[in-house]
Amino acid sequence: MLHSKKRFLQPALSVALAAGFLLVASENVAACPFCNAVSQTLRQEMAAMDAVVIATAIQSDLTRNKETGEVMMKVEKVFKGSDLVSTGQEVRAIYYGDVSIGRRFMLSGVDPPEMQWSCLPVSERAEAYIEQITTMPDDPIERLRFYQNYLQDEESMLARDAYDEFAVAPYDAVKRLAPEMDHDQLVQWIKDPEMATDRKRLYLTMLGVCGDEKDLPMLEKMLRSTQKSMRGGLDAMVACYLTLSGEKGLPLINELFLANKQAPYADTYAAIMAIRFHGTEGDVIPRTALVESLHHVLERKDLADLVIPDLARWSDWSQIDRLTDLFVNADPDNNWVRVPVVNYMKACPLPEAKKALEKLEKVDPESVRRANTFFSIPVPSRDTGSSNSSLTRENDQKIAFAAQSGSGGKPGQPTASLSPSLRPAALASLPPMNPWRLAYVLFLALATLMIAQFLLLSGGPRPSTE
Repeated sequence: MLHSKKRFLQPALSVALAAGFLLVASENVAACPFCNAVSQTLRQEMAAMDAVVIATAIQSDLTRNKETGEVMMKVEKVFKGSDLVSTGQEVRAIYYGDVSIGRRFMLSGVDPPEMQWSCLPVSERAEAYIEQITTMPDDPIERLRFYQNYLQDEESMLARDAYDEFAVAPYDAVKRLAPEMDHDQLVQWIKDPEMATDRKRLYLTMLGVCGDEKDLPMLEKMLRSTQKSMRGGLDAMVACYLTLSGEKGLPLINELFLANKQAPYADTYAAIMAIRFHGTEGDVIPRTALVESLHHVLERKDLADLVIPDLARWSDWSQIDRLTDLFVNADPDNNWVRVPVVNYMKACPLPEAKKALEKLEKVDPESVRRANTFFSIPVPSRDTGSSNSSLTRENDQKIAFAAQSGSGGKPGQPTASLSPSLRPAALASLPPMNPWRLAYVLFLALATLMIAQFLLLSGGPRPSTE
């Protein structure tokens, strides 16, 4: 009975994860590839507030109410909400850290007229930084021009906020900033073995748009290195190398990560992410060359399902026979490959694919049924070059998600369509989501999980007494 419950819960969880993935995707459109924002930026936070001010504490730890955390503060500057609060006004804010008279804070208020204030201690430099943000024009290039001066600032708050601004910036804006980037400084940061991986990803992305072939020897040395400190942000590193080398850089990536059966899963996955980026946003290497590199992964039956969606979305229909063999020869340890193969055949317009699908249904009707039940027929991308059109991006994502989900995933390995590593490249190509479509997906996920929970609590179907 437990086995039957697991079989039921696999598609249920797939649908639930699909809803969650689409929800996150709808909120992270066109972000910088390979970058993950740590938190909401100050600019975003201020935009969501009713009022934003600079205030000074007029109480110390000796006189304030330590139990409630309340501190009386005097408003010194009003950046937002001048109709709700004024300079010189005294307000109560909650702060549990050390407080001394005259200490300055950025207060963010919501829910007028009884405003609830959140506190952020600020230095003189941070206060000037915040003030500049409030007067900055709504232009992504102007913003990045300002924030790049703080990427490695000595004040961690400013450095983090600057990084987050780059992480949420459109990749096109990052590219347009290339002439104003400090190339040598970026190289220095990338070489720093103590540099955090998320920041190294950003700096490699920036080097990709402002560097040249002179940077290739350094990048190749890092790609070949076995030292973990040198290989941080491998997906961005591979993408940077290919951006600067073009198609002639693919043999090295094939040798190290795609055709190399000894390459660790994480390394191969990182290389696939870089290939995926170049197939959707790179505009440097033809997709015909990229899919040839992905063909190497089909030789690794434990990883083949990672690249089948890309072959479908880029209309590479040359692998019908090979994928048919993968399906037929799949064993219990790698039968997750079968649903992606079915969806590839469903997307393919060739008559050979239809014949192959009939054969697959005879071999494993359950996998074909699962693909038909939980996923619509994927539509291949019609654009063989850049994927700038919203139609292309939506179709790409349908194929990627439909082909990579629904099979339960590999034990101990992240499902490709839901891996955190995928967020920067895949989400960057998503159009804003129709709210009614999102509501439908969430409703379907909720209903499925409720049924699953009912079956678990009720003990599931009763075994036959005969």
